[in-house]
Amino acid sequence: MFAASRILRVLIFGATRHFEHQKSQFSACAPVWSCLVTEFDPISVLLGAVVGAGFGGGVAWMVLRAGAIGTQREAARAATALLEKAEAEAKAKAKDLELEAERKIAKRRESLDADAERQQQELREIEGRLDRRAEKLDARSEKVAQQEEQAEALVSRRASALAEVENQRDQLVETRNAFRARLEGVSGLTEEDARAQFLDEVREAYRLEALAVGRDLVEAAEEEAKDKAREITLMAIQRCAAEHVAESTVRSVKIPSDDMKGKIIGREGRNIRAIELATGVDVLIDDSPGVIAVSCFDPIRRAIAAETLSRMVADGRVNPTKVDEYVAKAKADIETTIRKKGQDAVIETGIKGLSKKMVEMMGRLHFRTSYGQNVLRHSIEVGFLSQMIAEQLGFDGTIARRAGFLHDIGKAMDHEAEGGHPAIGMDFAKRNGESSEYILNAIGGHHGDIEILSPYTPIVMAADALSGARPGARRESMEAYIKRLEELEAIAKGQPGVVEAHAFQAGREVRVVLQAEDTTDAQAWDASRAIAKEVEERLTFPGEIKVTVVREVKAETLAR
Repeated sequence: MFAASRILRVLIFGATRHFEHQKSQFSACAPVWSCLVTEFDPISVLLGAVVGAGFGGGVAWMVLRAGAIGTQREAARAATALLEKAEAEAKAKAKDLELEAERKIAKRRESLDADAERQQQELREIEGRLDRRAEKLDARSEKVAQQEEQAEALVSRRASALAEVENQRDQLVETRNAFRARLEGVSGLTEEDARAQFLDEVREAYRLEALAVGRDLVEAAEEEAKDKAREITLMAIQRCAAEHVAESTVRSVKIPSDDMKGKIIGREGRNIRAIELATGVDVLIDDSPGVIAVSCFDPIRRAIAAETLSRMVADGRVNPTKVDEYVAKAKADIETTIRKKGQDAVIETGIKGLSKKMVEMMGRLHFRTSYGQNVLRHSIEVGFLSQMIAEQLGFDGTIARRAGFLHDIGKAMDHEAEGGHPAIGMDFAKRNGESSEYILNAIGGHHGDIEILSPYTPIVMAADALSGARPGARRESMEAYIKRLEELEAIAKGQPGVVEAHAFQAGREVRVVLQAEDTTDAQAWDASRAIAKEVEERLTFPGEIKVTVVREVKAETLAR
């Protein structure tokens, strides 16, 4: 027992000396230990103590076992081996701790360096932004200073100009007073007397011309009444199946040969009766070569009948049992065309929110004409004209365009209902989702049939008149047009001294060239008045004709 206790003391002493040696080795790594110490906790220390106690207990047990055997030398060798093993493990542990400490120190250093670099980068960016802001502020200050200098210079120039204008005005007043005094002295009349005498002379000189203007107004009113009567007559013709006007109620269908006329008529007229019964039109077959006429007051039925006959002619077989089939196909095609035309018109004008029924009715206007003018194109044109007029007057162009586009929608169904197309169109628009009073009043009142309740109604009326009155809008016979231009030029060339005369702008302007050597400026004025009076007496025309007289001088010299 004594030997065992002695050996235990030797082991404890050796372990103490070993740890002191290890501590002296790590004394140079004081910063490392200062970093590691902060990371050791009491649990780790307690765990190390338990491990040490266990290890000491094992050593003591082995020593006691060796003592029990009774061999002191074996106990000493065992103790030496245990000491060597403990020293090796302690060195390995110390090495691992040293490497771990170095890794943590390196990682901590890298983290600190990265933080420092990031903070320096942020500081540099802040300095850059501050520098740019300072430059902008300097530039703005310089610009403000320049503007202040320019404003001061402008104020100075305006003051100088105002003073100069005031001075010139005073001089003009003095000059005018001096001339007035001289004129009163020469004429023996005061300013009031001279003005009254001049007005009397002008009044007397233009009294006859005023009478002529009054006569022109009366004639214009009569001509407008005639035009209105023709329009009303045409509308009545399209609503009634009585006598028809060829331009408005007849449509021609081309045929390859006159033999097709016999096929269309059929035996004892069965084929033509079946066609007329299925389409509701009159098929007119006469001696005109290569054509068959279709007559009806309804433009849609007329179009369906024409399409049906075109299909039959293309097929070459005319059978009464097939008429209904041809009519159904033609009707489907015409309905498709109506919808497409209505949709295209809505897209072109940019109108939104129209119901399908209203779009279809606008498409039906493609088959309507008024004085040879397509009503759908007329409606589109009135829509854009209304927008331009409204915007010039400070009103909403969108409302005006919508009102102008829909103003003639009643013409698509006026033969199917009682009343004029404005009232029919207003009622139809109200029943199909149009709630704006501006739009409804424009549709119902664009011909003055109802009280005007909005500023858009007269705008639509003006646009409607412009669309119908522009050159080329309404059909005119070519012969009459050319004859009128020739007569206009002949009247101008009949005046003395006229070299050339040209009518243009659809006969609304005449340009006359006089011989400069044989005429004077006063004669040019007399020639223009004489031509205008002769045109008034000999020609019938709408509106007015502008007569322009020019004295032409040509200078030619040859260089030899």
